[in-house]
Amino acid sequence: MYTKRNYAVMPRTISGFLDDVFQNGWSQLNEEVSAYTAPVNIQETDKSYELHIVAAGYKKEDFKLNLEKNMLQVSVEQKEDSKEGQEGKWIRNEYRRRSFKRSFTLNEKVDTAKIAAKYADGILVVTLPKKEVSEPTAHEITVN
Repeated sequence: MYTKRNYAVMPRTISGFLDDVFQNGWSQLNEEVSAYTAPVNIQETDKSYELHIVAAGYKKEDFKLNLEKNMLQVSVEQKEDSKEGQEGKWIRNEYRRRSFKRSFTLNEKVDTAKIAAKYADGILVVTLPKKEVSEPTAHEITVN
């Protein structure tokens, strides 16, 4: 049974709980999101390796792929979205495109001249074709 005293305290408790959820909880989430690293799945097929990088909300022009020696770097630089021309006021805006950089060391099995990338449905797929490997020949070597 609630008395007037308990009833007066209850809204503050709920308000405090909501403040925790919408301020402290969201702040912690923001810290976690700001240290963003795009998740990657790597799949091997008979002819290639495929990197599937989750990167929703970007355009294919946003991606930069560089290959130097045996290091492949995939990156996106953060660009501020323009809010001009939009109706309404954002109360909270957590969905933002974020910069990220992922590096992958490639081995001698990858044909680096034929690397290709495709972006669709929020997934960047980088195809790393395998090199044609010739089987080592077996033969006897004579000692002179």
